[in-house]
Amino acid sequence: MKSNLSKNRHYFDWAAAAPPRGTTDEFDETLLFGNPSSLYTEGRAARSTLEDSRRRCAAALGVNTDEIYFTSGATESNAIVLFSTLCRHTDGIPQAVLTSRAEHPSIIQNCVSLTRAGVPAYYIDVDRNGGTGQDSLEKALRGHPDITMLALMHVNNETGAVSNLRELVKTARQNKKTLHIHSDMSQALGKLPLSLHDFDIDSASFSAHKIGGPRGIGILYLRGPLRTLYKGGGQEHGIRPGTENTAGAFRFARVLETLTPSIRKNYTDAAKKMSYLINSLSAIDRCTILPECRTAETPDISEAKFSPYILLAAFEKIPGEVMVRALDDEGFAVSTGSACSGKAKNHETLKSMGISDDLASTSIRISIGWNTNTDDINALIETIHRILKQI
Repeated sequence: MKSNLSKNRHYFDWAAAAPPRGTTDEFDETLLFGNPSSLYTEGRAARSTLEDSRRRCAAALGVNTDEIYFTSGATESNAIVLFSTLCRHTDGIPQAVLTSRAEHPSIIQNCVSLTRAGVPAYYIDVDRNGGTGQDSLEKALRGHPDITMLALMHVNNETGAVSNLRELVKTARQNKKTLHIHSDMSQALGKLPLSLHDFDIDSASFSAHKIGGPRGIGILYLRGPLRTLYKGGGQEHGIRPGTENTAGAFRFARVLETLTPSIRKNYTDAAKKMSYLINSLSAIDRCTILPECRTAETPDISEAKFSPYILLAAFEKIPGEVMVRALDDEGFAVSTGSACSGKAKNHETLKSMGISDDLASTSIRISIGWNTNTDDINALIETIHRILKQI
């Protein structure tokens, strides 16, 4: 099928999926199509490629090779970790999960399912910047002594808010040393330095398509053994059964190790682009940057409070869905938030931040990437001005 996209399109939804990133070496599926679990030549070749890809991903993330498990993506990785609580629950070991109201739907919705299955989930309201405060975390841990798992994302997929994850983990460990701490790091991958051992977390989830890799391949980082809810052929040491996606793992590793050395340079470039975008939008009378305290980005990656790759903006009296369609008609791809909750109208993250329903309903997410340039941003701003005059 011929694509409807053309050179006249401007892509501003990198947080949902990044365009494929070319690599210098390609996976030859005609030679490495074998099942990695098979003992004959083709299977051994596939296994060798799979394990080499695992080693390369581990090196990029600063962890041991045996701590990397390939999955279909961050959503599955999150589910594997969360539903491990049911294994212990059915053994008579009380379980409870603590998370924030600003998490990805693959955390929030699975927590709802866990509660129905007998594992209670508790929620922390985020602050006005969209982050989890240490005081709020401490209060929740003290108020719910039954908590056995904590799930907090590193970079929010809607607002771009960056949590001070290292400090939050320290706070959690001081209050409850046996806690399993999990983080959805999908929006941080390839954009912020991620030496996972430095975070002192027990598990983390990633998706390749967020950094220009293929869809259908992800990583689950596990610092130690984990009992999983479902079983199969025993692949991935029993953590994620099913025939492995060798080609996906290879391409994921290649893109990840290509991006990792240039994270700081790319961050600085993105901060400049985002500052220009924020300043341009702030000059529009009917535009409100969310959260309203957000200003131009700092080029210092160690001081990041927001990802320079994600921005939420609201336009007075124009529903987000209307603005998305209007911009699409003009050749611009933006979204109303997480692609995984595109049909949801409740804006739980923004509600938790204290943002009114009226303002939240007029918000759109604009996210940039490595080939977004000033001309793209100028074209977007000009088009928004034109749409505002018409609506």
